Amino acid sequence: MPQKLKRILLIDDNDDDNFIHSRVIRKADCAESIIVKNNGQEALDYLTTLDDGEYPGPELIFLDINMPAMNGWEFLDAYKALDREQQGEIILVMLSTSVNPDDHARAEQDEDIVEFLSKPLDAKRFQAILERFFPQALAD
Repeated sequence: MPQKLKRILLIDDNDDDNFIHSRVIRKADCAESIIVKNNGQEALDYLTTLDDGEYPGPELIFLDINMPAMNGWEFLDAYKALDREQQGEIILVMLSTSVNPDDHARAEQDEDIVEFLSKPLDAKRFQAILERFFPQALAD
Protein backbone atom coordinates (compact mmCIF):
# COMPACT_ATOMS: atom_id res chain seq x y z
CA MET A 1 0.00 0.00 0.00
CA PRO A 2 1.43 3.42 -0.96
CA GLN A 3 2.56 5.78 1.77
CA LYS A 4 1.20 9.21 0.90
CA LEU A 5 3.22 12.37 1.39
CA LYS A 6 1.82 14.49 4.20
CA ARG A 7 2.11 17.82 2.40
CA ILE A 8 3.11 19.27 -0.94
CA LEU A 9 3.65 23.03 -1.04
CA LEU A 10 3.05 25.08 -4.20
CA ILE A 11 4.62 28.55 -4.15
CA ASP A 12 3.28 30.49 -7.12
CA ASP A 13 1.28 33.67 -7.65
CA ASN A 14 -0.55 32.35 -10.73
CA ASP A 15 -3.98 30.97 -9.79
CA ASP A 16 -4.33 29.08 -13.09
CA ASP A 17 -0.99 27.33 -12.61
CA ASN A 18 -1.86 26.49 -9.00
CA PHE A 19 -5.17 25.00 -10.18
CA ILE A 20 -3.47 22.87 -12.85
CA HIS A 21 -0.65 21.74 -10.58
CA SER A 22 -3.04 20.92 -7.72
CA ARG A 23 -5.15 18.88 -10.11
CA VAL A 24 -2.14 16.88 -11.36
CA ILE A 25 -1.11 16.15 -7.77
CA ARG A 26 -4.65 15.22 -6.67
CA LYS A 27 -5.05 12.83 -9.62
CA ALA A 28 -1.84 11.06 -8.58
CA ASP A 29 -3.44 10.52 -5.15
CA CYS A 30 -0.03 10.69 -3.46
CA ALA A 31 -0.45 13.48 -0.89
CA GLU A 32 -2.68 14.04 2.10
CA SER A 33 -2.75 17.80 1.48
CA ILE A 34 -1.68 20.41 -1.05
CA ILE A 35 -0.83 23.82 0.38
CA VAL A 36 -0.74 26.87 -1.91
CA LYS A 37 1.11 30.09 -1.08
CA ASN A 38 1.17 33.04 -3.48
CA ASN A 39 4.71 34.27 -2.85
CA GLY A 40 7.91 33.47 -1.00
CA GLN A 41 7.02 35.47 2.09
CA GLU A 42 3.72 33.63 2.56
CA ALA A 43 5.60 30.35 2.17
CA LEU A 44 8.23 31.35 4.74
CA ASP A 45 5.52 32.39 7.18
CA TYR A 46 3.89 29.00 6.67
CA LEU A 47 7.14 27.04 7.12
CA THR A 48 8.06 28.89 10.32
CA THR A 49 4.68 28.68 12.07
CA LEU A 50 4.18 25.93 14.63
CA ASP A 51 1.05 23.81 14.33
CA ASP A 52 0.37 21.57 17.33
CA GLY A 53 4.01 22.03 18.39
CA GLU A 54 5.47 21.07 15.00
CA TYR A 55 6.56 22.90 11.88
CA PRO A 56 4.60 21.88 8.76
CA GLY A 57 7.60 20.38 6.94
CA PRO A 58 6.15 19.58 3.51
CA GLU A 59 8.08 16.83 1.79
CA LEU A 60 7.94 18.48 -1.64
CA ILE A 61 7.96 22.13 -2.71
CA PHE A 62 7.27 23.43 -6.20
CA LEU A 63 8.70 26.96 -6.44
CA ASP A 64 8.08 29.62 -9.08
CA ILE A 65 10.71 32.31 -9.75
CA ASN A 66 8.75 35.44 -10.65
CA MET A 67 6.36 36.45 -7.87
CA PRO A 68 5.49 39.67 -6.05
CA ALA A 69 6.64 40.48 -2.50
CA MET A 70 9.37 37.81 -2.51
CA ASN A 71 10.46 35.95 -5.63
CA GLY A 72 11.76 32.41 -5.80
CA TRP A 73 15.43 33.34 -5.47
CA GLU A 74 14.73 35.54 -2.45
CA PHE A 75 12.70 32.72 -0.92
CA LEU A 76 15.62 30.32 -1.40
CA ASP A 77 18.03 32.68 0.34
CA ALA A 78 15.65 33.07 3.29
CA TYR A 79 14.86 29.33 3.32
CA LYS A 80 18.55 28.47 3.64
CA ALA A 81 18.75 30.71 6.73
CA LEU A 82 15.93 28.85 8.51
CA ASP A 83 16.62 26.46 11.37
CA ARG A 84 17.01 22.89 10.13
CA GLU A 85 13.84 21.94 12.00
CA GLN A 86 11.88 24.54 10.00
CA GLN A 87 13.41 23.43 6.71
CA GLY A 88 12.54 19.79 7.19
CA GLU A 89 13.47 17.07 4.72
CA ILE A 90 12.28 18.86 1.62
CA ILE A 91 12.71 18.10 -2.05
CA LEU A 92 12.57 21.42 -3.89
CA VAL A 93 11.64 21.66 -7.57
CA MET A 94 11.75 24.98 -9.40
CA LEU A 95 8.76 25.24 -11.71
CA SER A 96 8.84 28.32 -13.91
CA THR A 97 8.07 29.85 -17.27
CA SER A 98 11.47 31.54 -17.25
CA VAL A 99 13.51 31.00 -20.41
CA ASN A 100 16.38 33.03 -19.02
CA PRO A 101 19.51 30.86 -19.27
CA ASP A 102 20.85 32.55 -16.12
CA ASP A 103 17.89 31.19 -14.15
CA HIS A 104 18.53 27.68 -15.44
CA ALA A 105 22.25 27.91 -14.66
CA ARG A 106 21.60 29.32 -11.20
CA ALA A 107 19.12 26.53 -10.44
CA GLU A 108 21.60 23.88 -11.59
CA GLN A 109 24.25 25.31 -9.25
CA ASP A 110 21.93 25.44 -6.25
CA GLU A 111 22.26 22.26 -4.19
CA ASP A 112 18.76 22.70 -2.72
CA ILE A 113 17.05 22.58 -6.14
CA VAL A 114 16.77 19.02 -7.41
CA GLU A 115 15.05 19.88 -10.70
CA PHE A 116 14.20 22.87 -12.89
CA LEU A 117 11.02 22.29 -14.91
CA SER A 118 9.01 24.46 -17.27
CA LYS A 119 5.39 25.14 -16.40
CA PRO A 120 2.90 23.67 -16.41
CA LEU A 121 3.59 20.53 -14.44
CA ASP A 122 2.06 17.53 -16.17
CA ALA A 123 1.29 14.02 -14.95
CA LYS A 124 4.30 12.43 -16.67
CA ARG A 125 6.87 14.80 -15.16
CA PHE A 126 5.18 14.63 -11.76
CA GLN A 127 5.27 10.82 -11.91
CA ALA A 128 9.00 11.00 -12.70
CA ILE A 129 9.59 13.14 -9.59
CA LEU A 130 7.66 10.66 -7.46
CA GLU A 131 9.59 7.72 -8.91
CA ARG A 132 12.91 9.46 -8.26
CA PHE A 133 12.32 10.84 -4.77
CA PHE A 134 9.17 9.26 -3.31
CA PRO A 135 8.72 5.72 -4.68
CA GLN A 136 6.86 4.78 -1.50
CA ALA A 137 4.04 7.16 -2.51
CA LEU A 138 3.34 5.30 -5.76
CA ALA A 139 0.58 2.78 -6.17
CA ASP A 140 1.80 -0.70 -7.05
